[in-house]
Amino acid sequence: MTLAGQPSRSTDDSLSQIAAGAGRFFGSAVRIEDIVREDDLRGTVLRECAWLTPEIALKWDAIERSPGSFQFGPMDSLLAFAAAQGMRLHGHTLLWHGGIPAWAESALVTQKNWGLIQRYFEAVLGRYRSTITQWDVINEPIETGYRMDGLRGSVFLQAFGPDYIPRALNEARRLAPGAELIINEFALETEDRVENDRRYLFLKLLERLKRAGVPLDGVGLQAHLDLSKGQFRADIYAQFLRNIADLGLFIVITELDVKEHDYIQSVEQRDRQVADATARYLDVALAQSAVRGVTTWGLSDRHSWLQVTPADLARYPGGWRDGSSPGVNRGLPFDTAMRRKPMYHTIANALHHRA
Repeated sequence: MTLAGQPSRSTDDSLSQIAAGAGRFFGSAVRIEDIVREDDLRGTVLRECAWLTPEIALKWDAIERSPGSFQFGPMDSLLAFAAAQGMRLHGHTLLWHGGIPAWAESALVTQKNWGLIQRYFEAVLGRYRSTITQWDVINEPIETGYRMDGLRGSVFLQAFGPDYIPRALNEARRLAPGAELIINEFALETEDRVENDRRYLFLKLLERLKRAGVPLDGVGLQAHLDLSKGQFRADIYAQFLRNIADLGLFIVITELDVKEHDYIQSVEQRDRQVADATARYLDVALAQSAVRGVTTWGLSDRHSWLQVTPADLARYPGGWRDGSSPGVNRGLPFDTAMRRKPMYHTIANALHHRA
């Protein structure tokens, strides 16, 4: 994939410029295929972002679809695009229960062969350790309601027990000694029983790893905000962030977006609800000096993984009798025509006010 005659990156009046003025960064998850195909997206990425996260290209099931056969083309193309513009890359992700090739999932459970993970780590980190210096080594290890330690019953846990986490972090440190190593987690924001438990269990995991001297440098907080969930308590979340920072860990907001709930409202009302939720969250997050930057999970509603589902529509029977529809979920800074939305200005204001 090539980008002949691609424009130079501009940071004038952009989120990346505003973030830099606050000593932080702004970025987005992207797919190189979309950047190549869509001129307006490419221009927006170049203008707004200082960091890029590969949405798919670095996951194990994208890299090693068959045993020992590695496919680096999309990742190499994204790296070339970023390097040409002086942008940095966030390595997402090495171990994630949702991104395991089918052949590896079967082999890990039956053979309990760490060598499969070692081979994959060596291939990826060996190729990119000089160009990607920040990695989500473990993605989403926590799940409530199953174990006292809160660990998700993943293939990795089945095959290697709780030791898979320190083992993976030590492996990553060995192969990329200059990189910053991160654990990335979701569903930690609201004041309800499940997310209260998740925050507690996540902090206990971090404490165990730090106490054992396991190489862990930072934490990724995904921040997939959901307007159907419980209340966001600023005081509770601020304390959670302080607890992480007190462990000597930096924090990155890694996957910010908003899942709507009241699709029957006007576009203007919906956009205001999204912006208000974003403001409440970022006002707390960016007050914590350990937070280095904010990455959204996509820039435009055109590419959002969040969908308006049949269950969403079923809440409003007969709500669109005139043949209209609620359209797409509007939980990212730009709409499908790549126009700035209230969420964009909320992010800009939050970054600016914490400068």
